Amino acid sequence: MPETRLEIKVFGDPILRKKAKPVKKVTAGDREILSLMAQSMYEGGGIGLAAPQVGISSQLIVADIGQGLYKLVNPVIVKSQGRQAIQEGCLSVPGVCIKVKRAKQVWVEALDENGNPLKLEAKDLLACVLQHEIDHLKGKLIIDYATLMEKLRIKRRLSILKAGNKTCKLKL
Repeated sequence: MPETRLEIKVFGDPILRKKAKPVKKVTAGDREILSLMAQSMYEGGGIGLAAPQVGISSQLIVADIGQGLYKLVNPVIVKSQGRQAIQEGCLSVPGVCIKVKRAKQVWVEALDENGNPLKLEAKDLLACVLQHEIDHLKGKLIIDYATLMEKLRIKRRLSILKAGNKTCKLKL
């Protein structure tokens, strides 16, 4: 069987703005998608990836900040506390970084790749990544957090991405 690759969708693709559908029952197909998402995330040099970023409207995310891979189905933040602001990039908005204010600590409930309930407490960078990926499931991107000055700074880059010219390299 030929190896399947997932293509990371970039800004301008309508799926990035749609709310992902909950997974009713975790299947072998979902497990395969999660594995392929992890492969795409690693190949892209990312630390998190949500299913809409690869054109799949399902509530699936993967994350790995160097402490092990998380594969989460239907993740929900049930509690958050503290504040932090981290410069964030996104595989779906290449060449753009935005300082985003998020909770410093989150508690997430989800299903694991086998459909078992999972509770996860995350701090600092992992908390940031989980919030970022859960935003993707709601159709929200890092550029939605941009200040007016940041929006002016990235306007040209976004128009190039939206036009589909992914090869243009701009110094921001």
